[in-house]
Amino acid sequence: MLRETYHIEIVGPEDAPVQRASVRTAGLEAARERALRLFRRARVPQRSGPAAEAVRIVDGAGTEVFRWSVWDEGTGRGRG
Repeated sequence: MLRETYHIEIVGPEDAPVQRASVRTAGLEAARERALRLFRRARVPQRSGPAAEAVRIVDGAGTEVFRWSVWDEGTGRGRG
């Protein structure tokens, strides 16, 4: 099974990266689950540093393939 590298970025105000992680998975769905877990963890009130406003996934070619923001939280939607 072919595994692809995805880059997950938690972004704060003005789209500035707050946290980055790279994952190798067999598909985008697994990367999306990991990204949403990291995003939820970055949003906990005890966390120091800038507030996390969104998470995005960039594929190995540098194309944004998924984005989820605080404004998507209640809607269940997201780009990607």
